[in-house]
Amino acid sequence: MIAKTYSPQEIEAKWYQYWLDNKLFTSTPDEREPYTIVIPPPNVTGVLHMGHMLNNTIQDVLIRKARMEGKNACWVPGTDHASIATEAKVVAMLKERGISKKDLSRDEFLAYAWEWKEKYGGIILQQLRKIGASCDWDRTRFTMDPALYESVIDVFVDLYNKGQIYRGVRMVNWDPQGKTAVSDEEVITKEVQQKLYYIKYEVVEGQTDSITIATVRPETIMADAAVAVNPNDERYKHLHGKRVRIPLINRDIPVILDEYVTMDFGTGGLKVTPAHDPNDYELGIKHNLPVIDLLADDGTLNEKAQILVGMDRFAARKAIVKMLEESGNLEKTEEYTSNVGFSERTNAVIEPKLSLQWFLKMEDLAKPALKAVMEDVVQLVPPKFKNMYRSWMEAPRDWCISRQLWWGQQIPAFYMQDGTIIVAKNKREALRKVQHEKLLFAMTEADLTQDEDVLDTWFSSWLWPISVFDGIRNPDNEEINYYYPTNDLVTAPEILFFWVARMIVAGYEYRGQEPFKNVYLTGIVRDKQGRKMSKSLGNSPDPLDLIDQYGADGVRTGMLFSSPAGNDLPFDEKLCEQGRNFCNKIWNAYRLVSGWTVSDEKTAQRTLNTLNTGSDNNLLATNWFKAKLNVTLLEIEDHLGKFRISDALQSIYKLIWDDFCSQYLELIKPAYNAEAGTSEPIDRETYDTTINLFERLMALAHPFMPFITEEIWQEIRERQPGESLCVAPFPMAQSFDAQILSDFELLFAIISNIRNIRNTKQIAPKAKLPLSIRTETPQRFAALEGLITKTAHTASIKYIQQEPDNATSTLFMRDIASINYVQEKPDNATSFLIKTDEFYIDLADELDVAVEIANAQKDLDYQTGFRDSVMKKLSNEKFVANAKPEVVERERQKIADADAKIAALQETLRKLRSDQ
Repeated sequence: MIAKTYSPQEIEAKWYQYWLDNKLFTSTPDEREPYTIVIPPPNVTGVLHMGHMLNNTIQDVLIRKARMEGKNACWVPGTDHASIATEAKVVAMLKERGISKKDLSRDEFLAYAWEWKEKYGGIILQQLRKIGASCDWDRTRFTMDPALYESVIDVFVDLYNKGQIYRGVRMVNWDPQGKTAVSDEEVITKEVQQKLYYIKYEVVEGQTDSITIATVRPETIMADAAVAVNPNDERYKHLHGKRVRIPLINRDIPVILDEYVTMDFGTGGLKVTPAHDPNDYELGIKHNLPVIDLLADDGTLNEKAQILVGMDRFAARKAIVKMLEESGNLEKTEEYTSNVGFSERTNAVIEPKLSLQWFLKMEDLAKPALKAVMEDVVQLVPPKFKNMYRSWMEAPRDWCISRQLWWGQQIPAFYMQDGTIIVAKNKREALRKVQHEKLLFAMTEADLTQDEDVLDTWFSSWLWPISVFDGIRNPDNEEINYYYPTNDLVTAPEILFFWVARMIVAGYEYRGQEPFKNVYLTGIVRDKQGRKMSKSLGNSPDPLDLIDQYGADGVRTGMLFSSPAGNDLPFDEKLCEQGRNFCNKIWNAYRLVSGWTVSDEKTAQRTLNTLNTGSDNNLLATNWFKAKLNVTLLEIEDHLGKFRISDALQSIYKLIWDDFCSQYLELIKPAYNAEAGTSEPIDRETYDTTINLFERLMALAHPFMPFITEEIWQEIRERQPGESLCVAPFPMAQSFDAQILSDFELLFAIISNIRNIRNTKQIAPKAKLPLSIRTETPQRFAALEGLITKTAHTASIKYIQQEPDNATSTLFMRDIASINYVQEKPDNATSFLIKTDEFYIDLADELDVAVEIANAQKDLDYQTGFRDSVMKKLSNEKFVANAKPEVVERERQKIADADAKIAALQETLRKLRSDQ
């Protein structure tokens, strides 16, 4: 017997363990069609947040549906080693133990890093089980696993040998705290309140002349290589060809001319510091300017600064400003708001810095990947992101793939004592290369030094769809040939270029085809104020706390209720409450149905009643809901085929809550026996049909809410050991009669209108009301009479005599001669209209005439007053003369409408008073 209340905590752990014990998520290659998803590997440092919750719930919906469709569903989980973040965590751990990284060898540090990873690195994967993620956990991968590590090294060597990888000095994003280059994706731009300093540079050739430059970074003036002005700026024509002097260090630099300079920003003059600004660097190349890098790797000033050597850059800024004030070179200071880049991992202010790094040429590699998306070989969902993708991929910058860290895949480049670079898979192969290619047979491994840097984490994750199936090392193995290309990728738009595009590049380079067919781009989870959820703002709930409160199914559906692809999710905890309420609704509906008493005697009575009346209410209701289910299945299939996950869930929600619980169960529900205090029995055919429908509904909802649906599905009938809704068939639409849907829309409209009349007139729900219908197709309503009587509590149903046409209804089972006709509508009826059919409810026995007269008189007084006010406005000649003709016409129409209402109310009052 199913419990009285739904308790998700009791069933979730039970069924998840059941799924694991029976290997229901496990996949191996076979004859079935594969359906493959690779998880966007969360950082090994990560814990579950709302973005993960949304992303992985969507993946689980897709994989569960595919599994139920009979496909060989394979969802590969795993984590990313996250070089910068993990190294920071390890350094912090060591600090707590009184150990400094600089006192350790590389191998000693890596031993501590692996210790940290083994202790904390699997937390997020365990948390994903709490939300019901049906991953094949036997396939869990880690980007530093030996096989994946080796794959990354193989790719580096291959691309270097192809001439695609090179080493050079370029401008990068530098994290002075992490002391490493970082990718653009790892830079968080924040709006910061700063100061704009106006600094005077004296003109060398003039005694009193100077040019004032506005900058937010006065600490970099010692690295200035020029001052630039726009050649069209009349204010500085006299400085063309001149030189100016940098304050404090008295070094002369040229005034250069470039239309890049914006004349209306600041003073129209620009200090050019090629080593410390990407745009200045480009100007420096264009004008052949020297590059002076005055910052050390830790963000302090080095000896090239000449002054304040060893001081932190921000402390140096304050000191420089004070020195400029004292020297008379600081003209003024203004408040200024600008965007500043911060390291995502250390929160340090990013420094644009020239650095010797390893780069991958992207121009040629990107071409097949650009074509694949533009021609929809790889479809972006929603497609609006194609323009963004194209803008990146048409002219991609070379990729900085090196990082100044120890945790990660160490770059397989080895240096001879003279600086010669040998790229090889390992030191042994590098030595073999030296001996055979350079004929230096006396050289030993001790004479080679490996590059200290590691590869960018993205350089391992761009191989993810291939390397998880060992497709780099063993390109023709059974698994890569079966599972690749994968089907769908679910990820966030902010890594469309940094990860998605690069995976497509790698797919074409190493498999000759796309790595996936569709990319579903989720939105950002935001709070009710539109802010991105983050720990720093304190506006992000813990998903596990939400699961404890609302259940996993409640949170899953809550997240998906309003999360269309590519659009941000305005999260409100009430969505989870709505999800929990949905679970409770399903639970209580099943308790209701399973609690009914089934009677074979009732089945015989139903058969007899059908013979006598020509109509079978329960059969009509079940046929209607089957049609409703089938049309909704088509709708849901269309939604899911177009990745409208939220729309599909809304269709399921409406089908179960409105159509099944609120309407179907009401139509078939056995009458309540007041004397016995229990419901009447239900016939077996209706009961069995309803149970079968419930079973199909649970299968339909399972991908979205797997726990409660499994619990009820297992309760519905006895199952074999290991049997599960996870692998039960997903409902498919069958042929249905569309006319019955139209007929029942009419039925529900009649019921709704009668209930509204009851509410308006304050008539008891169970009071029997006579109904008369004026229609040309009485036979259409005749078959619905039993359901109208049951749900709207009509005392009788009669038809006002009209000439019938030859229209028929698929519901019609009665002889037309048995239809009850009357000549006229009742005198004391209130009416409503549905399309061309009129319905009259005789309220003679239910109304308090005195109250009705008072209400009608009140309405009449209002309409009369309203009409008189409009007439007064129209009697104003000034208004009529100045107002637009359409305005005047609208006012006249108001009078006509009011007159019609007044006439109707006067007639109502006449009839009511005649009945007193």
